[in-house]
Amino acid sequence: MSTRSAPVRTPRPTRPRLGPGWVPRQHGAWAMLVVPPVVGGVVGGWSWRHVLLLVAWLVGYLAYHAAGLWLRSGRKARYRAPLVAYGASALVLLAVLLAVAPGLLVWAPVFAPLLAVSLVASLRRADRSWWNDGVTVVAAALLTPVAAGLGTGDPAPATVWTATAVLGVYFLGTVPYVKSLIRERDDPRVRHASIGYHLGAAVAGLLVDPLLGVVGALLALRAWLVPRRWPHARPAAIGAGEVVATLLVTVALLVTV
Repeated sequence: MSTRSAPVRTPRPTRPRLGPGWVPRQHGAWAMLVVPPVVGGVVGGWSWRHVLLLVAWLVGYLAYHAAGLWLRSGRKARYRAPLVAYGASALVLLAVLLAVAPGLLVWAPVFAPLLAVSLVASLRRADRSWWNDGVTVVAAALLTPVAAGLGTGDPAPATVWTATAVLGVYFLGTVPYVKSLIRERDDPRVRHASIGYHLGAAVAGLLVDPLLGVVGALLALRAWLVPRRWPHARPAAIGAGEVVATLLVTVALLVTV
């Protein structure tokens, strides 16, 4: 009998994981958050204030996400730390932003109701509802004129609002598209609504510029093909696809405006 002892394996140190509320898991949300202020910055002319706006906006989203989790949980203590940390940081950044750009206060009556409605949706655990998704899309798209107003140039209002409308129409289309792949993939009405919406958006894009019409047609094709070919796609893959589609729309938009 062998007397040799088996080698002792030392366990690998595990990386500490952040608790719930610190890192959002909505992969596709980041594209919707970043693109409108970037497009607004390009249209309006870049300024150092856009960096501050983007940072404040992203930290504000982290605070909003943490607040939503805290409300949905029934205000449990384990969700309080990220809410306090992100909320305090967002307030400081907002104060600095308003100090250098006090004109942004004119947007308060617009964004305050949108934020209130969305937080009520979280309180009612309806954060995944169609109406709340629409509210968040509208809020994100409106960062386009906000950012354009901070620019060094003087863009035509028609250009700013056309860019805002294109992004708004695109991001609104992601609502039925994503639902047709995840939460409501077994409902053919959602798939049909997604396809119909994207066909209408393609026609509208064609009226603005042929390139936007082509991109809209590709998105309509995606709305038809992906739920049929990959009905059980993973959320990470769907989010990655959303990033690619958003980049395509953004490039086409910046070429045409």
